[in-house]
Amino acid sequence: MDMYSVEKDIENTTISPQVLQKIARLTALSVQGVSRLASATGSLGQMLRKDEDKGARIHIQEEAVFVDVYVVLMSNFNVREVCREIQSRVSRAISEMVGMDVGGVNVHVMDFDFNV
Repeated sequence: MDMYSVEKDIENTTISPQVLQKIARLTALSVQGVSRLASATGSLGQMLRKDEDKGARIHIQEEAVFVDVYVVLMSNFNVREVCREIQSRVSRAISEMVGMDVGGVNVHVMDFDFNV
């Protein structure tokens, strides 16, 4: 993944996409109704990747962050409310912690957990 740099006059701050991914993952997991993170696909390539890659994908385009979050939700929660809360919290966390604009947060519900 490429690094994202913020430059102002003499200052230079470089932020790894993995940092943004970790913020998105931990924030999504903190939302009530989220059981766990899911893989984006069931492909062999995804299964061979590290567990750290599971749950979120980050795309940086024209100085804005776009996030795709993949979750498994608890069955006894309202899907729309949980997804909106994930979008709100992830967007706010990235904006406040890193100072980058968030272009969008897409939530992909990959499954439901009926065992909770």
